[in-house]
Amino acid sequence: MNILQALFFPPEQPGGVSSMVPYIQESFLDKGWGMDLFSLPKRVRSKGTEDVEFDTFDWRQYGGNPIVDKYIQTYKDYVWWTRMRMRKSYDLIHAHHPIAGLVMKQLFPDTPVLITLHSSYEKELTLNGKIAPGGPEETFLTSLYGELEHKLDGIATASESFKQYLAGFMRNGQAIKVIPNGFDERRFKPVSHDSAVPQLISVCRLVPAKGIDVLLRACSELKKRGQPFVLHLIGDGPIREELERLAVELNIYEETIFYGYMLHPEEFMPFFDVFVLPSRAEAFGSVFAEAALCCLALVGTNVGGIAEQIDDGSNGLLVPVDDAEALAEALEKMMSDPSYRYQMARSAWLKAKSTYSLQRVIGQLQQLYSTLIVPKLSREEDESPFG
Repeated sequence: MNILQALFFPPEQPGGVSSMVPYIQESFLDKGWGMDLFSLPKRVRSKGTEDVEFDTFDWRQYGGNPIVDKYIQTYKDYVWWTRMRMRKSYDLIHAHHPIAGLVMKQLFPDTPVLITLHSSYEKELTLNGKIAPGGPEETFLTSLYGELEHKLDGIATASESFKQYLAGFMRNGQAIKVIPNGFDERRFKPVSHDSAVPQLISVCRLVPAKGIDVLLRACSELKKRGQPFVLHLIGDGPIREELERLAVELNIYEETIFYGYMLHPEEFMPFFDVFVLPSRAEAFGSVFAEAALCCLALVGTNVGGIAEQIDDGSNGLLVPVDDAEALAEALEKMMSDPSYRYQMARSAWLKAKSTYSLQRVIGQLQQLYSTLIVPKLSREEDESPFG
């Protein structure tokens, strides 16, 4: 079997699917399956010129909008690059972005194409203040889900909550498969340590959707209560300076360390005590599974895939979105009782090892791939003049 993993970002990009797929490739190669990776380099910009046509809606009604126009140009660039670089045929193509999935099906209509949808671009843009809810950009982006259902051979996602979100834009949303992200345990090495002052860590892109402003306000409340801590923020993004100013205003800048971008934060995480990320939305939240595999106690918001990873009070704590007071309470509970914190961290580690093990996910993918490939091979045998 030869499989192509069609990414949008190059695999060396940190975070989420881009960091996961090379480990999937390694596992399948060990099993004797052929597997290649494909992505659009950042240097390829404004190369494509072919017209774009969708079957289920006319994208041109949204044309002239900068976000839509950029999306369509990126689609054209992906077509151009794929025509330039693809020299092999595959038994199945597994795409990880709508553009990758639709382009691959356009250029290789006889090859089964599966897509895993990992996140919602329209939600991200809305929460980050880039587009208005219900506007033309959101309508364009959500219309793509129907196009994917119409053209592709299978759709998967990483959480039940995101499946239900996607189902609202499709005729048969229940056909969407749920396969959680998988993580190679060899990357994560818990470290036994005893911190004199509780060490909090968050890893994310610094954008409004991640709720770091709420985290800073919660930490300000902790300081007012006399609770010592150090907050470590790994990641960069457009609102970093704004968050640094907020930390100064809240009088917690001395307790907060802004590290900026880090390629392998999982090598750093085991030395801390509590992982916290108060996201306003999260399709899955891979970083929670990564933190759990580092044996950190987890505190997150009761949204999306986070709530599927954290069983409140059993392997971590959940708080409402945008509730700094509740977040401070949860953090204080974790910080003030080391035995409770250890119990939560241990439970999170056990769940992550059993549920998000790479080998378990490989087995689920192998089964799904086989259901898409076998019917194609059977059809080809039936059509053979020598059958």
